[in-house]
Amino acid sequence: MLAVAAVLGLAGAGLALRLHPTAAASSFVSSSSPEYRATQAFYRSFGEEPIVVLVKGDLQQLVLSSDVNRLVGLEGCLSGNVPAAALASEGGPNGPCVALARAKTVKVVFGPGTFINEAASQIDEGLAAQTRQAEVEAKQAERVVYAAAIKRGLAPSQARTLGRQASKVTMAGFQKSLVMLALQYGLTAKPSISDANFVSTLVFDSTKGAGIPKQRFAYLFPGPHAALVSVRLRAGLSEAARTRTIGLIRQAVAMKQWRLQRGGSYLVTGEPVIVSDLTSSISHSIELLLIAVLLVMAATLGLVFSGRPRLLPLALALLASALTFGALSLAGASLTMASIAVLPVLVGLAVDYAIQFQSRVDETIAEGAGQPGPPAERSELLVRAARAGAPTIATAGAASAAAMLVLVLSPVPMVRGFGALLVVGVVIALLCALTAGAAAMALPAGRSRSAESVLGGGIVAAWRGARELLRDNPLTRFVSTTALGVAVRRPERVLGVGLALAALGWGLDTQTKVETDITKLVPQSLSSLQTLNALEQTTGVGGEIALMLSGKDLTKPATIEWMSSYQSTVLARFGYSSTRGCGKARLCPAFSLPDLFSRQPARASGSSTATPPGKLSQAVVTSVLNAIPPYFSQDVITPDRRAATLAFGIRLMGLDQQQQLIEQMRSSLHPPPGISARLVGLPVLAAKSGAQVASPWRRLETLLAGLAAVALVLMVAFRGDRRRALVPLATVVLASGWSALVLFALRVPLNPMSVTLGALVIAISTEFSVLLSERQRQERLAGHDTLEALRRSYRRTGAAVAASGVTAIAGFGVLTLSDIRMLRDFGLVTLVDLSVSLIGVLVALPAAVVIADAAAEGGGRSEPARSRRLGELLTRPLGELRAFVARMRPGRGKRSAPGAGSHPPRPAE
Repeated sequence: MLAVAAVLGLAGAGLALRLHPTAAASSFVSSSSPEYRATQAFYRSFGEEPIVVLVKGDLQQLVLSSDVNRLVGLEGCLSGNVPAAALASEGGPNGPCVALARAKTVKVVFGPGTFINEAASQIDEGLAAQTRQAEVEAKQAERVVYAAAIKRGLAPSQARTLGRQASKVTMAGFQKSLVMLALQYGLTAKPSISDANFVSTLVFDSTKGAGIPKQRFAYLFPGPHAALVSVRLRAGLSEAARTRTIGLIRQAVAMKQWRLQRGGSYLVTGEPVIVSDLTSSISHSIELLLIAVLLVMAATLGLVFSGRPRLLPLALALLASALTFGALSLAGASLTMASIAVLPVLVGLAVDYAIQFQSRVDETIAEGAGQPGPPAERSELLVRAARAGAPTIATAGAASAAAMLVLVLSPVPMVRGFGALLVVGVVIALLCALTAGAAAMALPAGRSRSAESVLGGGIVAAWRGARELLRDNPLTRFVSTTALGVAVRRPERVLGVGLALAALGWGLDTQTKVETDITKLVPQSLSSLQTLNALEQTTGVGGEIALMLSGKDLTKPATIEWMSSYQSTVLARFGYSSTRGCGKARLCPAFSLPDLFSRQPARASGSSTATPPGKLSQAVVTSVLNAIPPYFSQDVITPDRRAATLAFGIRLMGLDQQQQLIEQMRSSLHPPPGISARLVGLPVLAAKSGAQVASPWRRLETLLAGLAAVALVLMVAFRGDRRRALVPLATVVLASGWSALVLFALRVPLNPMSVTLGALVIAISTEFSVLLSERQRQERLAGHDTLEALRRSYRRTGAAVAASGVTAIAGFGVLTLSDIRMLRDFGLVTLVDLSVSLIGVLVALPAAVVIADAAAEGGGRSEPARSRRLGELLTRPLGELRAFVARMRPGRGKRSAPGAGSHPPRPAE
């Protein structure tokens, strides 16, 4: 059996190593939601979220020198358009440029170098076309005048002279228009990217001083010291393909060929880069931290657990984790943030199952050894232990799993996955404890201790001394005597105060902050985060929201004018002005369809009145779209003219603020008839998911549903015995409120990784409470009174509960040392949840047991009588709570002594 378990464990670990972390949109927003479907349609038409290459440096030095040619080369490399003749000079056949061309993962690259180059080409082609047209018109004029002169009877020579004069007049008019165009663009020769006068006139605003770029090109030139290259990847890429492409982009940016000679530099950032770096960083940190966690848990288990072999529970927990995550890999799933959070919960539960079963086996063996007659076979003792302990452990596991199964009702896919994976892990952990654990404990005692015999005598003596110190110290004596004594002597008061604290915790939980600003959760040393902060400081924006329009024909002038009007209204609402620029505005304009039809951008002022881009006609719209190269137009409108985009830059902010901004943008959406308009993009999806995860009322609903599920399982398992179900459930209810109170008091914010850990309180508290309450019941059936039954239960099962709890607390305390705030806060929440679960067992459960036993003794033998009596006694804590509040009010006298019978009968101490 052990050999089979080892093989399965190794196979599971091998499969688990194939898992890769993902932050795909489908992991935090349901693929059936309208926002997700609209965003995917946008990605298919225009590409995924942009990867931004921030070019830092003096803008004049960049575009008015040979550096602009390097920028053009870099943009061509990133787009995958590498001429065969240029392979040798652009990284060779194994370089990133060729790799990007082969991968075909980039949909479009939009940058300043290509923009200037294309502008020069378009002007040149326009001039050539106008020249040809002017020559045709001049020849036509010459023919017309010649024919008219002949008709009037003039000599052919005179007619030819007049015709030539008409041709010159026509060409003179064309040349005048050329002069005007040359003056407009500073042309002294054929326009080209190397013509400084042309580039300067195209890019810079002469009315605002030297080096200030035109506001209409802010999406390319956000300021005098920066330029932006936007790279959109194709839709539907796998996580591995996206990560590899980001790596190739970074390699391409670092190539010597594109190194700027005038002091500029390149920085790669954008939301896809941040997400990719975050998942990689967390995965690497978790690998290192888990090693430390396992070492600390092993040391703690060796100190606080007296079973042999001492590290068997941890080995079984690792086996269960390997099998669980191996099954996840076999199912073709990926690791989400929530899936990673499964590990500590699963390890904690698996260690507890193993410790409980092993403790019961050791106890059975010790009892068998003390009985007269020949000793029973070890296998027979294992069977006895399994019969005595396995049903209770299975019941506790089933109740915990039911609480976590409620998470599958969440609208957030990764939370549903968290619940489902945890339920599978609990089942596997139970099976491992009862099969592989039993097989390990069936080995002869000498074989199980052989690993310890290799230690030196001094080390063993020191180790035993440490264990004795942990078992017998003021804290453990306080817990075993004082805390238990108070709970037994004043059960109503203990539960009353506990209920007051729990109610306070439930109320304050609605005020607990959920940190959703990803820039505060990731390592601050992350290079892509530092670059993103630099991008926001330079441009005023850190991401992009798009409004995607769909319809039969989006080139109608009325549609384009509505887009411009909506853009103006929304920008004004969120603080943008064409005179001030982005500044502190929460939204800024980005490259959009209306930009193709206006010399001036849609302006926003303090008024909500929109400034249209000028009176458009269908002919003008058609001619402009036909003249603009598809390379540019594909970023704002599809070739079939059925989908277009209106883009906005957005500042970095928390997801709650982001959701409010998006809702306000939606409130102004009133598109023309026949046009569908939806806000799309990663910020929209992230804000929706953040609102769902952070909702305190949804957390409360999940809590209530989890408690109801636990109650249902316990009632079924205990065949309708309310006493057996209500005693552990009371502890779970109180622990849930205490946990929320402690988290609020410590000001530990929740985050997308830890917000699902409310299930941990229910799961661990249910586990501990069921095990101890059922052990106390068994001791009562053996003839012991309430207090003695509690003492025996805490001395045996309670010691095992404390060992598993302390082991988990010590192990996951290591997470609080992480430099990643998301992991650090996750570790703190885990510590609070585990600690509160232990305190609930030590304090609240004895009080509930005393009240329940009093109900059984005072209510007779009939079930209705016992139920009524239990109900009466369980309301006593509310009376204690009301009395406590009354005493706290100013001007109130002392409470009179309670009458006889106000307390349940107490066992003799």
